[in-house]
Amino acid sequence: MPEAELAQFIRPSGYFNAKARKLKAFVALLNERFAGDLDGMLATPAGELRPALLATHGIGPETADSILLYAAAQPIFVIDAYTRRTFLRLGLVPEAGSYEAWQQLFMRALPADAPLFNEYHALIVRHGKDVCQTQPLCRECPLAAVCPVGIAAG
Repeated sequence: MPEAELAQFIRPSGYFNAKARKLKAFVALLNERFAGDLDGMLATPAGELRPALLATHGIGPETADSILLYAAAQPIFVIDAYTRRTFLRLGLVPEAGSYEAWQQLFMRALPADAPLFNEYHALIVRHGKDVCQTQPLCRECPLAAVCPVGIAAG
C-alpha cells in the first residue's frame, strides 16, 4: 500500500504521515529480515531482535522494549516518562541518566520475568497517570509517606 494511502487510514491517530512512514519501515523489517513471519520475529532472542528494531526508522529504545515485553513476552523492562517521573520523586535514580541506566536499575533489582515486568510497568503507568501526574496528587498517593515530594507536600 502506498504511504499516502496508509496515512489516510490512520489519519484519526494524529501525526499520520510520520506514523505511516514508521509503519512502513517496521513492515519492511518484518518482510526483509523475517520473511513476513511475525511469530518468528517475536520468537527471536532479545539480543538479536532489539538491535534490529533500533535500526528501524521510528523505533527508539522505549518502543523496541515495548515490542519485546508486550508482544514478544521477553523480560525487558520498559522505561517511560511515568517511570522516570515517579522514581525521580522517590529519589530512586540511577547514577547516569541514560535510558540504559534507568533500565538496569529495574533489571538488576527484579527477577528477569516478563509477566512481572509487564505488571510492574503497567502499575507504574497507572500510578503516573492517576496520581504522580505533572502536578502530583500527593494526598492521594500510597507512596507519600516514603516520597520526599509527598512528605514535603504534607
